[in-house]
Amino acid sequence: MRVLISGSSIAGPAVAYWLHRAGAEVTVVEKSRGPRPGGHAVDIRGVARQVVEWMGIREAIRARQVDERGWLLVNGRNRPMGRMPADAFGGEGIVAEIEIARGDLAEVLRDATAGFADYRYGDHVTTLDQDPAGVDVTFASGLRERYDLVIGADGVHSGVRGLAFGPDAQFVKYLGVYSAYFTVPDPGDLDNWFLMYNEPGRVAGIRPERGGTAKASLSFREPRARYERLSRDEERRVVAERMAGGGWKIPELLRQMPDAPDFFFDSVNQVHVDRWWRGRVALVGDAGYCGSPLAGLGTSMSLVGAYVLAGELAGRPDPESAFAAYQETMADYVAAGLELPPGGAAGFAPHSRLMIRMRALSMSMMTRWPMRQVLAKQFGKAEAITLKDYVSLGGSARR
Repeated sequence: MRVLISGSSIAGPAVAYWLHRAGAEVTVVEKSRGPRPGGHAVDIRGVARQVVEWMGIREAIRARQVDERGWLLVNGRNRPMGRMPADAFGGEGIVAEIEIARGDLAEVLRDATAGFADYRYGDHVTTLDQDPAGVDVTFASGLRERYDLVIGADGVHSGVRGLAFGPDAQFVKYLGVYSAYFTVPDPGDLDNWFLMYNEPGRVAGIRPERGGTAKASLSFREPRARYERLSRDEERRVVAERMAGGGWKIPELLRQMPDAPDFFFDSVNQVHVDRWWRGRVALVGDAGYCGSPLAGLGTSMSLVGAYVLAGELAGRPDPESAFAAYQETMADYVAAGLELPPGGAAGFAPHSRLMIRMRALSMSMMTRWPMRQVLAKQFGKAEAITLKDYVSLGGSARR
């Protein structure tokens, strides 16, 4: 089975790993000219921990993961208003037990697949022509090849989904928030905590990284998606304008933003696709189901989805029946992963100082009854699936 996978971040290399275990020949195409380092921290939760154990990459992740004591909501004088330690809720709280920079996790996954996956950078799919036996693929480079299957693992704005399923407008739901992420020098007062600060309609955060740096985030509410397809300079200008006059560490973060080599800016979105396949083209991870950073289960759904998709393909002779079984197996888990926390964007960035104070009060009680019961249900969704023991992927022997 020859399989083309579009996207080399998390879901792409993960599904490449498992498809190789199933005997497939895998090619991974990536639009970027090379691996993208850094990125904001992602977490591995619930059953996804088991998946990385089965892949044999847990120690490599452990060597790169971020040492975070937990999450602190602070006021303008940097005094705590609410906190959640990393070991709360069994390590499944706001800061999870396993936190790692996106680029570092992608590197671990690429290392695990480098011996057999053909990675092609600086290229992307431009046309997909299907028939009952396979898919003819044309690339931007002019190359044309035929594959048995094509997997879209290329994120929220998936190019494969656009070609085989339809435009973003049909599947991408804007949640009313824009966020920027970039690396800054460690300010020296984090004490290994992820600090978050609220102003009406705005949020700033800074979390520790390895190697004497930290990751800053600046977010703001915006009722409509209006900052799309801007240049990097235009994006920085928008962030500076929308965060101007802010307190806490915001002025210093804005001063450091122009020099950051990894500045990233995007709208916060969810992805809802009713059926995750069309013929011999299927979606995995954010391309098919993205809960957004507000929901917090995206990386875990990508890792689990890769395992389930490969397992169903390996055990069934007909791809479409395998794709249907993949979606049926994942349906409840993904539905839970798409649920936003209480308040959604309004809870993340309240519009008034009164609501910020009320939010801080509720946050100060997060580990106590009755808030603990409410949040335990929210964080428990990371376990909302029982993984099958796919014999075709190694079965119990891999344990």
